[in-house]
Amino acid sequence: MLKRNRTTRRGRSPADEVELVRLAEGMAASTSQLEDNFWRRRLLALVDKLLQDRDEDTLTSALDQLVEGDAEAYTLLADAIESTCESLSLTIDGKPWDALLFTAPLLTWSRWQIASGQVSADTVRNTQTQLRAHVFARHALIAIADFLFSPDQLPRGFVPTLELLQALAQAAQGSGTLKLDPRTLPETRAFLSDTRYIIGAVLVPAGEAIFRWQEDDGDQEEAETQWRRQGGSVLQPLLPGAASETLLPGAYHGTWREADRASRAYALRATVSFLMLTLNVTARDLQAVIGPFAGKQLEEYRVGFLRRGDNKVIQGVVWPLLDGEDEHTDCVAEIEAELKDVGIVDIHVHEHDFPLDYCDDCGSPLYPNPEGEVLHAEPPEEDETQSETPRHLH
Repeated sequence: MLKRNRTTRRGRSPADEVELVRLAEGMAASTSQLEDNFWRRRLLALVDKLLQDRDEDTLTSALDQLVEGDAEAYTLLADAIESTCESLSLTIDGKPWDALLFTAPLLTWSRWQIASGQVSADTVRNTQTQLRAHVFARHALIAIADFLFSPDQLPRGFVPTLELLQALAQAAQGSGTLKLDPRTLPETRAFLSDTRYIIGAVLVPAGEAIFRWQEDDGDQEEAETQWRRQGGSVLQPLLPGAASETLLPGAYHGTWREADRASRAYALRATVSFLMLTLNVTARDLQAVIGPFAGKQLEEYRVGFLRRGDNKVIQGVVWPLLDGEDEHTDCVAEIEAELKDVGIVDIHVHEHDFPLDYCDDCGSPLYPNPEGEVLHAEPPEEDETQSETPRHLH
């Protein structure tokens, strides 16, 4: 889902909010491509105007109005906002160019603090070389920020996202590097498994191919294979003491969502690896307990990990429901398949919903055990002397 932090310079515009809803609902009810185009042009123009005015509240309020009543119109408005935040048109030497904000995610886990922060000039250049070789079209201009972002450090809202793209698009026409001051970004929280992001902008002549696989001799599967191998070797040193998996770069919002989706299974695998390493056991020595957790509706599944024959939760993973998922989505089967794939044979599934409880002291999620209790995860004793080891997965 879109981040909805509000960073406005002026008050919400009720008239523009009404118009956003009308245009999105009109597009949702459209019966032809021509009518779609009519609504889309007007919707994108209004979204662009509101973003240029930094009027994030109006965009957020319109989304809030549609989210419960008209799912299709909500999706169309969200898509319009995302596309306007992550792409723009500009003129270079009198010719039109397109710019796209992209991200290159890395799934990672470690027994210690996972790194984020400044990226060296050499790593920036080497990353750009691999992006040019395997991901983006031959004629593309590329800029990346000299910072490895954690989820806590991503742009917090629609307007900041667009402003980051504008700054990167400017850098792409010059040095190719957007220098960021780490002091302006928040601290990142510690988790055993997390995601890190390289963020950049790619510029191409208007209407031309953006990605390597859009070109006549390109192939997306080959591009992904080469990026994972060669791009991953460049980025891995940014994560000392951590295991990582490099994902294919792509448009900012869609790739961010794909990383969120992939991170759920990755977190399960990371937890099992962590417990096997820490306890010197096999996966067959562990038990996993799956439970649905709900507020007004089902929000997530939580997986508690225990030694077989014990009721003490020693680690936990949250499996959040993502776009399009609800109580009818068979997430349990997916979770079970991932657990079995890494060797867990003792899996207990609770059918009833648990409340969304958290630890009163530290805010950590509570996880189910086989008896139906929800408990704080207490990491293995071997970790108690390692103060930097995270206490739970998110």
